[in-house]
Amino acid sequence: MKKIQILGTGCPKCKKLAENAKTAAADLDAEYEIEKITDINEIMKFGVMMTPALVIDGQVKTVGKVLAIEEIKKMLF
Repeated sequence: MKKIQILGTGCPKCKKLAENAKTAAADLDAEYEIEKITDINEIMKFGVMMTPALVIDGQVKTVGKVLAIEEIKKMLF
């Protein structure tokens, strides 16, 4: 099972990234868990200073941008 984490304070970009990640995982028929992390102290533990950020299985994949669904699919598999 893939663990997908969205780091962000809940801004529109963060919500869009979460939506795109959910769609990408569903399109791939992947087993996944999505977690939204909004606490700034928790976000900083990842070394992230800009949001939104996408974390897959504990690895920060992108920071500061909303990825398209196809881009996220490539990162999942």
